[in-house]
Amino acid sequence: MKLNIVPARQGVQWVKLGIQTFWRHPLALAGLFFMFMAVMSVLSIVPVLGNVLALMLLPGATLGLMAATKETLNGKFPMPVVLVSGFRAGRQQFRAMLLLGAIYAAGFMLILGISALADGGKFAKLYLVGGAMSAEVLMAPDFQLAVLLSMALYMPLSLLFWHAPPLVHWHGIPPVKSLFFSIVACMRNFWAFTVFGLAWVGVFLAMGMVVATIAALLGSPDVVGLIMFPASMLLAAMFFTSLYFSFRDSFEDTPGDVA
Repeated sequence: MKLNIVPARQGVQWVKLGIQTFWRHPLALAGLFFMFMAVMSVLSIVPVLGNVLALMLLPGATLGLMAATKETLNGKFPMPVVLVSGFRAGRQQFRAMLLLGAIYAAGFMLILGISALADGGKFAKLYLVGGAMSAEVLMAPDFQLAVLLSMALYMPLSLLFWHAPPLVHWHGIPPVKSLFFSIVACMRNFWAFTVFGLAWVGVFLAMGMVVATIAALLGSPDVVGLIMFPASMLLAAMFFTSLYFSFRDSFEDTPGDVA
């Protein structure tokens, strides 16, 4: 495995490739994404334990969506079983993926714990246990500070795990080592990932403007709500499809890598 340094403009290319690949099998890839979201949502119904389990499965599920993208590129039709690719590649990789998930869950719980210092645990309780989100709670300065703190702390966690699952699965890298390689790759390709993020922000904003324009032309504000959610979900599916290309271009296969 060799780290590649790519130009900043490659970030836009990842977005384009993600969107183009999605439309090769839109129903299949959208269906896999909705299945992924459904599993996470069902698990989150169970207070605390369900959310922790969902966090543990997230790296493996993300890998499954990347594997579906790879199969689409290879001319194959991605079947639902591809979502659990990370847990079907042998006992050693199964354990490695579970360990990776456990580290991710622990990291996220640590972030929630730190956020509790800002608001006494209101945000953490809302995430883990659920409950009503009143306007008073959402507008409270300490709650907003906890949210902002969590977002800031989640950034390095996401960089640690951006490439980690595919490194474990396709390159046979141990979990802890994969985290190091992941954040190094993200930092070495900082501008490409920055452009990638900004490009996706632009895509989502453009979608919002199109939906708002359609609603204005039809003279029905309700159209915004009807179109925005499914459109956002489709774009989110395309985003996950584009993740594979950011990984593929950041690392080069070498002899001995796992297929």
